[in-house]
Amino acid sequence: MSLGREEEIEIRTPPRFMPGERVRATRHIKNDGTYPGREIGENLVRKGDEGYVRDIGTFLQQFFIYAVEWIDRGTVVGMRARELMSLDKAEASYSAESNSNEGTAR
Repeated sequence: MSLGREEEIEIRTPPRFMPGERVRATRHIKNDGTYPGREIGENLVRKGDEGYVRDIGTFLQQFFIYAVEWIDRGTVVGMRARELMSLDKAEASYSAESNSNEGTAR
C-alpha cells in the first residue's frame, strides 16, 4: 500500500531550499486563519511574488515549512516547497548552460 501525496515524510530528504535563497511563489496564498492580523481568505502572497527564504522549520514532523520574507509586501509567510520555485538555481543552471555554449560554432 503506497502513501498518498500528503502522507509522504518530506523531512526524510534534504530541504529543497536553503536560507538566503531567492524564490518565487508558484501559487496565490490566502490566509487560512493562521496568519495573525489579517482576515481569513485575505491574499498574503500572489503567484509570481519574489522573496527570500529566511528559515526552515517542520510541521507535524513530516513537512518542511519555509519562512519566506516577501520584501515588497513586508511580510514573512510560511510556505510549502510545492508553493515555491528557486530563482537562484534557475539562474545558476542558465549561467552554466550559456557558459557551455561559449566557443561553439553557430
